[in-house]
Amino acid sequence: MNSPLETTVSATILDSASRRAARADAQSPAARWAGRILTAIVVLFMALDAGMKLVGAKAAVDGTVQLGWQPHHLPIIGTIAAVLLVLYVIPRTAPLGAILWTGYFGGAVATQLRVDNPLFGYILAPVYFATLLWLALYLRDPRVRALLRP
Repeated sequence: MNSPLETTVSATILDSASRRAARADAQSPAARWAGRILTAIVVLFMALDAGMKLVGAKAAVDGTVQLGWQPHHLPIIGTIAAVLLVLYVIPRTAPLGAILWTGYFGGAVATQLRVDNPLFGYILAPVYFATLLWLALYLRDPRVRALLRP
């Protein structure tokens, strides 16, 4: 059984989180639409990328081999990307999807770095994309906004 102090502390924490979420939820329609548009761009790009890997498109095979991976790795990478995409699209699991995408993009940065590709055109491209992914989520998900606001 909880003591009165524990109950009061818990209630205070929950009340504070609730107020933060309410403030974060106060969002303009323009910001909400920007989040939807950015999400659509991210989802379309990642769906195309996962699809090309899953069907073994020549461009995907050539790019994968050039980065030092074997062609038989494409279905694995494509399946991971497709699962992460589903997680990111479902509103309830979108933050988890974004976190996992961040790890995926970290692997992409490491791969580009390992083959000595140029910094701005190749190595940082996944960082740019992860930033876009998180910005889209921030604009469309009040839970993420609540976490980042004081």
